[in-house]
Order: sequence, then C-alpha cells, then structure tokens
Amino acid sequence: MADNARAKRLADLIREVVAQKLQRGIKDPRLGSHVTITDTRVTGDLREATVFYTVYGDEEERNAASAGLESAKGILRSEVGKAAGVKFTPTLTFVMDALPDTARNIEDLLDKARQSDEKVREASAGAEYAGGADPYRKPDEDETGTGAGADETDDTAK
Repeated sequence: MADNARAKRLADLIREVVAQKLQRGIKDPRLGSHVTITDTRVTGDLREATVFYTVYGDEEERNAASAGLESAKGILRSEVGKAAGVKFTPTLTFVMDALPDTARNIEDLLDKARQSDEKVREASAGAEYAGGADPYRKPDEDETGTGAGADETDDTAK
C-alpha cells in the first residue's frame, strides 16, 4: 500500500496531465473546450484512478463528451504513464461530476426559502401580539394589602 501523500501527488499529476492532453493533444471534436477536469482520486494501491469532469452544455453534449473520453482513455493513460514514471500506470475511470447539479439544487432550495421568508414577513407586517407586547404577568403597583405578604406586615405593626 502506498501512503496517502503519494496517492494525492499521483492524483494531482493525473489531473494535470489529462487536462493538458484534453486541451492540446486530443483532436476529438466531442471533447472541445467545454470539458473541465474537476477532481481526481487514486486508490491506496495506486492501481485505479477516478477522474471527475464537468461538461458545460446540454444532455447531448454531455453524452458526446462521455463517449469521447471513453474513446481517448488509452491515449490519456499512456500519457499519464509517461509523466508519472510509476511501475504500474493506473487505469482511468471517467465519472461525470455531480457538483454543478448539487450546487444548482442548493441554490433552488435557498431561493424557495427566501421566498417563503418574504411571504412570512409580508403576512406579519401589520400584525400585533395576541396577548400584548409583554406576555408575562406582573403584579399591579396600585394593589397593596392583598395576598399572604400583607397579613405578615399587619401582624408585626401591632
């Protein structure tokens, strides 16, 4: 087993090599400039690498980019092998990154929460408290001589 630092360094190298090769070396029109490598993870034994990518465009462009990456997998693996200089070049697996979709969902949920908060603010704009501004009972200052404490003061005064 390799240590985590070595796996991290190899993952960073794979990310850089694949991104550069996609930008300059591969002439597949399906992989144009709208494919971005977002992350790379390597297993502890350095045998398998997962490359996460995003594609800016519609579903058709995403499918085309996925097919283009699968067809260029051999070329990209050989480039990684040349650059890494390791005994065994890791196999590459390309996975569509779900981060943009997750971020979009979170933004939609935050917008719904803002709209709900705005509706509550509008509904409570002219509202008053049900029991008054201060809901706690306080003894009246003008009432004296009632209750148990008043009897004790009368007994001591005699």
